Amino acid sequence: MIPGYFLKLLEIDLSRLETKMIDIDEKDAKAFIGGSGLGAKLLFHYTSPETDPLGPENALIFMTGPYTGTKVFSSDRYQVITKSPLTGIYAESDSGGHWGESLKRCGVEGLVIIGKSENPVHIIISDDKVEVKDAGHLWSKDTWEVDELMKSEVGRKSCTVSIGIAGENLVKFSSIMNDGKHGRAAGRAGCGCVMGSKRLKAITVLGTKKVEIHDEDALTGYIKKMAPVMRDSTEVMRKYGTSCGIEYMEGVGDFPVKNWLLGNFAPAKKMTGQYMAKTILVDNYRCGRCIIGCGRTVEVKMGTYKMEASAGPEYETIAMLGSNCMVGDLEAISKGNELCNRYGLDTISTGSAIAFCMEAFEKNLITTNDTGGLKMDFGSPAAVLGMITKIAKREDIGRDLGEGLVHASKKIGYNSSEFAMQVKGLDFPAHDPRAKTGLGVSYATSNRGACHLQSFTADWEDNMAMPDLGYPDTMDRFKTEGKGKFVTDFQNLMSLIDSLRCCKFVLFGGITVEPLLKMLNIITGWKMTKEEFLKTGERIYNLKRLYNVREGITRKDDTLPPRILNNPRGGGSGDNIPVLNIMLRDYYRERGWDEFGIPTQETVERLGIVDFYQSAVEENIISRRPT
Repeated sequence: MIPGYFLKLLEIDLSRLETKMIDIDEKDAKAFIGGSGLGAKLLFHYTSPETDPLGPENALIFMTGPYTGTKVFSSDRYQVITKSPLTGIYAESDSGGHWGESLKRCGVEGLVIIGKSENPVHIIISDDKVEVKDAGHLWSKDTWEVDELMKSEVGRKSCTVSIGIAGENLVKFSSIMNDGKHGRAAGRAGCGCVMGSKRLKAITVLGTKKVEIHDEDALTGYIKKMAPVMRDSTEVMRKYGTSCGIEYMEGVGDFPVKNWLLGNFAPAKKMTGQYMAKTILVDNYRCGRCIIGCGRTVEVKMGTYKMEASAGPEYETIAMLGSNCMVGDLEAISKGNELCNRYGLDTISTGSAIAFCMEAFEKNLITTNDTGGLKMDFGSPAAVLGMITKIAKREDIGRDLGEGLVHASKKIGYNSSEFAMQVKGLDFPAHDPRAKTGLGVSYATSNRGACHLQSFTADWEDNMAMPDLGYPDTMDRFKTEGKGKFVTDFQNLMSLIDSLRCCKFVLFGGITVEPLLKMLNIITGWKMTKEEFLKTGERIYNLKRLYNVREGITRKDDTLPPRILNNPRGGGSGDNIPVLNIMLRDYYRERGWDEFGIPTQETVERLGIVDFYQSAVEENIISRRPT
């Protein structure tokens, strides 16, 4: 037994209504840590290139990590890993709140859900007791209602993840929600759609087991030592949330405007966390073990967008449902966020789909005949709110938008694929590679499609440094040279954080490479070196890449939309566009990948993942050979 681990997985087969415990090898725990690292290894085992993401053979994997259930800052998190119905490749999505620790305290590292129920079901796990129960009374209810019903049934201390009607209707970017009205989400890549395909409405957990720590006194002492630094360094985010920097983002050209077309958005000043604090903010919300408290609780007491006190929109939501659709009304955006949380929709992909629809409408590629009478004009809150509901219910053009941008652009045709802002099928998050060029190679090579969180470089390309990762100074945001290595190093570190399971915002409070490693060694009793630690992150990232190679991903897929590669947006990013080919060349060299973007034999041998290489490359070549 390793302190910090239970080394058990709970597998639930919904087709057979069977459960079993699976042992985790101690070597795998050290090689892949937990979270998405161990989850990626499991996904390799459970799925194949022939696996239908919406078929019973796909696995829906919920994972915690060695930090979960301990005193480590912001460590009450879980990761969902599956084969994405939106992209057809590797998917992972992360959520905070309080569900992760309660799952871990049931005595498991995670859950593996396979099979498919004939009728809607929900799962209740209370320590060692596992029940699969009929969910007829929960089906068609929104995520707020489900959370309250399960607390009434299981107990106020229980925690529930659930899908809304978007997941039930198999919207390809539906999310898995937890914490009820506080709206924490495993939002990206369609994990909620996989859950819906299995007819699984909710999973409620209530765990009481203690996670053992190798040296609890040392961990407590270290947390107390670091807490003042963490608290002081994140004060602005505590006061104003993730949208505290919107005016700055808009000024440097990093804020999406009109489906990524324009450089400035004047109403940005009334979309900020500072403005929210003066108007609709009523409280802040903290995920488990968090001292930052960046979550917003907002209330609109009257008017068109009246809403009860509940989760306020984060930066990404404000940008994607707001400025990207040319909507600058914070109350309207907050109402859109509420709808997405209730329906179980990823706000990033939803905002992206609506902006795409608005541009198609503006270009007369679609009409009100397609939209059910909705005038999809840029800047219309009614269009945004109306289309959110149509996507969730799969009505009119919402049915095509709910399949994702790749499908929708093919259905609309003409030149619509030119302004479908996605990589590998996953929509852009609210940061622009023309403002910070490292994001270009980040999005192009991210294992789940366009994603800033798999590298999290944006702040270190502008105003921050990380000496213990080798970056004592801020990286020039327009620079091309060195960005391949820069992104590689940060992707490796983020792979570790996604496997340890803590919030990436701890980095803003000084919890960087060495503190992360120190806490892991204190918890487990390991004596892992910094070199071994970073190599583990590299191993995890390459493992995920090999999964995608097995699915047919190569260099041809490591690219960006034409709008980003060819069209400067002006504003704070001026005439800059990312020189992707040079950055990608340097990135492949740094990674030890060949010209096709495939890890070389030398790389996989050095990282100890030869077996996965053989599955991904050799078996894939044979299976895809024409007959």
